[in-house]
Amino acid sequence: MTNTRSPVPVSFLDGGLGTSLEQNYSIAFGPDTPLWSSHLLISDPSTLLRCQKDFGDVPVDMILTATYQVSLHGFAGTKTAEFSDGIAPEQVPRFLETAVHIAEQAKQPSSAVALSIGPYGACMIPSQEYSGKYDAAYDSGDALFAWHRERMEVFASIKDVRQRVRYIALETVPRLDEVIAMRRAMSAVPGLSSGVPFWISCLFPNEDEKIPDGSSPEAVIRAMLDPSIAPAVPWGVGINCTKVWKLESLLRRYEAGVSQLLQEGLVEKWPALVLYPDGTNGEVYNTTTKTWELPQGTEQKDRIPWETQLAEVIRAAEARGKWSHIIVGGCCRARPSDIQKLRSCLTT
Repeated sequence: MTNTRSPVPVSFLDGGLGTSLEQNYSIAFGPDTPLWSSHLLISDPSTLLRCQKDFGDVPVDMILTATYQVSLHGFAGTKTAEFSDGIAPEQVPRFLETAVHIAEQAKQPSSAVALSIGPYGACMIPSQEYSGKYDAAYDSGDALFAWHRERMEVFASIKDVRQRVRYIALETVPRLDEVIAMRRAMSAVPGLSSGVPFWISCLFPNEDEKIPDGSSPEAVIRAMLDPSIAPAVPWGVGINCTKVWKLESLLRRYEAGVSQLLQEGLVEKWPALVLYPDGTNGEVYNTTTKTWELPQGTEQKDRIPWETQLAEVIRAAEARGKWSHIIVGGCCRARPSDIQKLRSCLTT
């Protein structure tokens, strides 16, 4: 029988913003910049625009806002000449408006803006996305729900946000209870999310094919897509901030998880797939030294180029014909040139 299924559409996402600011624009981040890359919304919007436009000019089909590490606590702890006592909650929306405006300027006219929302761990010092080990105040699903809901209410105050933002990205989530908490928060803030498709992506930094809290890919898919958990069901599911050579195996397990939910009648169709692995060649981020380092006892090896490995995963996923849409890009240390090479691999 001839397969008459339409080709799976593939769209290109940008790469690692924070690491590109460090590598290409000599921007340094540390404990005195608790907003991390979002600090440039206050200190240097013009450099932020240049860095994001580097990705927009690749071109990419969607560009993430510089809001991944945004939190009210982070703004309160940001001390500058203008804000010697930190930035109060009522002053935050203007900087979120700047983030959306910069992304709009950086992208191509036909491209989309995706609102980046990271996990609680991204806003800790040092960051804890890779461990999922949160402080006692936010070490439960209910506490994380309250924290994310408060933050999403602030995002909802951006002028015309649902018209200007075409997607919402809930990214680099290290814990199953936080996947659920973020879905509950999206459901509770229709002023942000109503009518705007969103995706949830998790990371798999260890060798056991589990997210940092020990949950399996199949459990992750169920937490993302089971409609009984929360009314807000993501348009897409993803993997980010993960080594590129892990993707094929993890993706097969994602597909098994979705197939199981289809068999159970809990979902009616395949979601979109979003893959944006880190752009490293074995290095891992040391939260103490704030640098990317090869693990002790390992050596840098000649590997198949990052873009070639990722393109092979995407082509295989296309050939299986399951996903409704595929979005592909990069995460930490994926530069504009890497995204350009990836685009060339998949379009030529």
